[in-house]
Amino acid sequence: MAGKPVLHYFDGRGRMEPVRWLLAAAGVEFEEKFLKTRDDLARLRNDGSLMFQQVPMVEIDGMKLVQTRAILNYIASKYNLYGKDMKERALIDMYSEGIADLDEIVLHQPYIPQEEKEANLAKIKDKARNRYFPAYEKVLKGHGQDYLVGNRLSRADVYLVELLYHVEELDPSVLANFPLLKALRTRVSNLPTVKKFLQPGSQRKPYEDEKCVESAMKIFS
Repeated sequence: MAGKPVLHYFDGRGRMEPVRWLLAAAGVEFEEKFLKTRDDLARLRNDGSLMFQQVPMVEIDGMKLVQTRAILNYIASKYNLYGKDMKERALIDMYSEGIADLDEIVLHQPYIPQEEKEANLAKIKDKARNRYFPAYEKVLKGHGQDYLVGNRLSRADVYLVELLYHVEELDPSVLANFPLLKALRTRVSNLPTVKKFLQPGSQRKPYEDEKCVESAMKIFS
């Protein structure tokens, strides 16, 4: 029997958090090996574990996978969270790419200089409220189903709900005009595997505070 996936990253959200969410939603237990120093990262680079010299890296099924989207695609395929055919998969990819575009701005918020935070936050609010969230609300309204694609849970739903939580931390009223997104968040959050992940003490990571940012900077800068 294969061992648990092992996630190599620092002890923060960053680019690994969608992987944690997807594994948790699939009901897969995983281990984490946290990088704490620049030497930890150098060791992974020097032993050939990192194809492009960067993390996230996940050890799973005898592979050392890098590149977040490749990791997510593999997990989604393995645990039946990637649609039933090519058309559904194309939609899941399209929706996930849109989520990733917004997530890219969100995940940088704790790490940018203080004088840039206000402008970046305004950008997050604008793009969430006026571009991305209306698009997903329209998808749900258009087909009237419980999930984004094929009326069953996919990696796109998990990723979107993760992002809804993260944007809400920065903009608490962001979902006020998106009732179907609120309903999706509740629906996914109540799935037993996700509900467990949302409980205190899980492997879900909190919003990066100054201490977390400093730790990351020591490793990567």
